[in-house]
Amino acid sequence: MPTPVETGGRFTFANWEESPVGSAAEPAAATAVPRLAHARVNNAFTGGIEASETACDYTIAYTGENTGSYSGMELVAGSVDGRKGSFVLEERGSFDAGGTVCRFEALPGSGTGELAGLTGSGGFTYRHGDTSVEYMFTYAVG
Repeated sequence: MPTPVETGGRFTFANWEESPVGSAAEPAAATAVPRLAHARVNNAFTGGIEASETACDYTIAYTGENTGSYSGMELVAGSVDGRKGSFVLEERGSFDAGGTVCRFEALPGSGTGELAGLTGSGGFTYRHGDTSVEYMFTYAVG
């Protein structure tokens, strides 16, 4: 059994495209709660995870004007501490007017290349206004 390694770094996000889902697509319901939305996002990771542009899809549940929770999948192609390949992160988080807290886990079986057999989990806390976000990731390959 490989020994878990802790790594970290920062990521930035771009191209946040959010659209309403279901009845929230009607103009009068766009601010009603609860409501659902879908977001497509690209992130760029530096540090332990190096990936110039990830692909991420979130489903968001708004339970208040600025509160709710979300889940999503993020395809990361690049490297982890120099090992090249790709993998998927499964993400779950909550948010309020101040920011968001997210926990993520490497999807079992999703690692390719030198990341085949990757397992691990991590997370981040984002505060509104931050231009980059610190993350931590504890993982093993094998």
